[in-house]
Amino acid sequence: MTPIFLLIRPRLQGLANTIKKASRKERRFRIILILSLGIVFWTVLFAIFYRVLSYFKRVEGFGDVLALKLLSMVLVTFFALLIFSGVITLAAKLYLSRDLPLVHSLPVLPGQVFLARFFESFFDSSWMVALYSLPIFLSYGIIYQAGFSFYLACGAALLLLSLAAVALSAVLMVTAAVILPAQRIRSMAFFLGALILVLLVVTLRLIRPEQLVDPQVFLSLAQYLQSMETPGNVFLPTTWAHDLIRGALFTGRDALLNLGLLVSFSGSLLFCAYRLADRLYFLGYSQAQNAPVSLAIGSRRRRQGLERYFSGVTQALVLKEIRTFRRDQTQWPQLLLIFALVLIYVYNFSVLPLGSIPWRATYLKNFVSFLNIGLAGFVLSALAARFVYPAVSMEGAAFWLIRTAPLEIKTFLKVKFLFYCLPFMILGEALIILTNLILEVTPFVMILSTLTIALLVPGIVSLALGLGAAYPDFRAENPAQATTSMGGLIFMVMSAVFIVLVVVLEAGPAYQVFLADIAGRQLSAVNWLGIVVSFGVVIAISLLATALPLKYGARRLTARLGEG
Repeated sequence: MTPIFLLIRPRLQGLANTIKKASRKERRFRIILILSLGIVFWTVLFAIFYRVLSYFKRVEGFGDVLALKLLSMVLVTFFALLIFSGVITLAAKLYLSRDLPLVHSLPVLPGQVFLARFFESFFDSSWMVALYSLPIFLSYGIIYQAGFSFYLACGAALLLLSLAAVALSAVLMVTAAVILPAQRIRSMAFFLGALILVLLVVTLRLIRPEQLVDPQVFLSLAQYLQSMETPGNVFLPTTWAHDLIRGALFTGRDALLNLGLLVSFSGSLLFCAYRLADRLYFLGYSQAQNAPVSLAIGSRRRRQGLERYFSGVTQALVLKEIRTFRRDQTQWPQLLLIFALVLIYVYNFSVLPLGSIPWRATYLKNFVSFLNIGLAGFVLSALAARFVYPAVSMEGAAFWLIRTAPLEIKTFLKVKFLFYCLPFMILGEALIILTNLILEVTPFVMILSTLTIALLVPGIVSLALGLGAAYPDFRAENPAQATTSMGGLIFMVMSAVFIVLVVVLEAGPAYQVFLADIAGRQLSAVNWLGIVVSFGVVIAISLLATALPLKYGARRLTARLGEG
């Protein structure tokens, strides 16, 4: 283990130096900011799950089944996210890291290099999922008055699931790097993107979320309850984790058995990954050093058509962004992933049994459509965290070209803003319009939701780009490393606050207009005044969220360059 620790030590020393380099005032500010944002986020997430579980608890004989089904969904979702994050992180750590030539020149075995990078990837890909899960498990423990053994079971289940997911990702990466000898490591991302696409579809079908609200698909209530009580496939590690937590929460039976299954499964996967890497890792790494083959086919005529809309420095920056995106083949499989997410997102609305619920369908469909504004905003925020926030950091060592070019930083950020804002606007409007057509909402709700997304998208993109410029990491080797920094955390929280604030401000006026439209009555002058004020505040907040982050990011980045 000594060589492995020595290989990990530079990472730990770099973190320590970063902390020491900051002034005492800056360290104190960061600690207070991170703690404040973390407390707010955890409080909101805890309140949501606490309220849902409290409602389930009041349902006699059926609430516990719903709570366990929700727990199963959470575990399956976490496991899928861990595999996706593990694949991306390991690809960068094992094959694309800039210090790998130095590491492989040291007197260490390939298996030892693999283990050192594996443990780094394990931490990088799982710490955020662990933080997200804390308020969820805490709400379960408080609602069901669980003992200390429940929290130990949750911690063990999450740790072992994370280890199994990253080990499985390592097996996939090491194997795929050798199976595709003619392709380069970046081209291999197409294979991994297709694999992740299939994984997401399978995960969706394993979760079967529509069963929580549609008991009429079964012949009887007994069959429905029996199906809900079935945790899932007995060969899945998420089923073992679910049974382990359920045993600690309720019966206490089979807890040690499921713990043993998780330990043996994750340990066996890690052993297989190590043995596989000991034989194949260096071979795959050697193949990855060849120049990547460009699989993107460009159109010179289209580029020339685009050039007509821009001139001078702006034209050069726009063409640079387009060519950089085309040449970075790690972006292409993620576009497949986004396409899969859009399909799943729209599919979820198509299977909602809104017509079978004993409420007036018109009210419910429009209510779901209004909530969908916030949900679509959170989806766009997650995508912005992956694509937009690291946009400045991913310039890397080549940023000196921008620094020495005769242009201002704010112009550089504005071009990036326009480059990302248009596709995000198209994606956001597509999500809203498609789901509204499925729900068959009223014209008012359709107009309101499309206009709201048009206001949210520039704010989300500006927040991501501005904070990414304010907290750049030009040494980041992959976008995930830049996103999981303090600036990325600040962006996610501020973006969530922005979306929630807009939705809350629009809720009251939208409800009044919708009721008046359904009842066929006129709104009073007081109602109109409240509507104008609320929507005026929404527009003002959206404009501020668009303008201020870009200015802040440009100022911070300019000051950073001046210090450098």
